Amino acid sequence: MGKIMAVCISEKKGTQKKDIKECELVENFGLKNDAHGGKWHRQVSLLSYEKIEDFKAKGVQVGDGDFGENLVVSGIDLSSLPVGTKLTVNDALLEVTQIGKECHHHCQIYHAVGDCIMPREGIFVRVLKGGAVKTGDEISIVE
Repeated sequence: MGKIMAVCISEKKGTQKKDIKECELVENFGLKNDAHGGKWHRQVSLLSYEKIEDFKAKGVQVGDGDFGENLVVSGIDLSSLPVGTKLTVNDALLEVTQIGKECHHHCQIYHAVGDCIMPREGIFVRVLKGGAVKTGDEISIVE
């Protein structure tokens, strides 16, 4: 079992995601009002809190949402989950659709420090069933 540490959206593409603390997961879309939601396989991005903390330990100042992640999750090794894994947050049901991603134009973090963890540590899910999500909520793997 894990814990939601941040809930982040960007209202326009090309802008930084900001932690809004709580939001609605919308079935077959993603987070309500997030510019990257839609009817595709990468509706919501998740990144491990522990991996972000490891990155910060290298002396890099980053905040929640700076890697483009929607949900920061503590207590689950996200990048080890196979595609097809289902996760629950309250009433919402999520399905892992992709592990990592290819960065074609490297983000601001990569250009500043020469590395970014989202391509190798981030995962993407689609929302099978909607529901509310907020900082502090439990997130679990469906066995």
